[in-house]
Amino acid sequence: MRKIIAAINMTLDGFCDHTAGIPDEEIHQHYTDMVNSAGALLYGRTTFQLMEYWPTVVKNPTGNKAMDDFALAIDKVPKIVFSRTLEKVEWETAELATKDLKEDVLERKQQPGKDIFACSPGIIVALTQLGLIDEYQLCVHPVIAGSGLVLFKNIEDSIRLRLLKTKTFGGGAIVLYYEPVKE
Repeated sequence: MRKIIAAINMTLDGFCDHTAGIPDEEIHQHYTDMVNSAGALLYGRTTFQLMEYWPTVVKNPTGNKAMDDFALAIDKVPKIVFSRTLEKVEWETAELATKDLKEDVLERKQQPGKDIFACSPGIIVALTQLGLIDEYQLCVHPVIAGSGLVLFKNIEDSIRLRLLKTKTFGGGAIVLYYEPVKE
């Protein structure tokens, strides 16, 4: 059975803002490795549309090896997009989900293959509420944003987590790996 892993960047004060992080070479390499280990990436519309930047890097490399390698990795991994407003997606390796989130994820989880990564705040919250997250990989950047999109908003019940490991980066970011405690 495949695991559902929530993987996201956030600031020290708990906000999800892709412009607030510090995407140095080491962070790009971390996410390249993660994407290469993924069976699929789950996105909501907003985050997916932000990710649509990367095919432009595949077509016109930046010359920054870490960024270009990430672009190649994310370009080839399957992406499932959950949206009520998108009618189609242009990215060749992306598809619009045709089932509701719970049904789709439960079905994919039973299939053989690599783990599935949830990479959008809304998708992570919805899967957390459904009790479908097997692991959290939270990359906390040494930035206090002061405001923005709170990752775990609308979570009403307390969820206990067990720390599995940590990974630190030279720029001060840290990935915290947690799993929910089964009670």
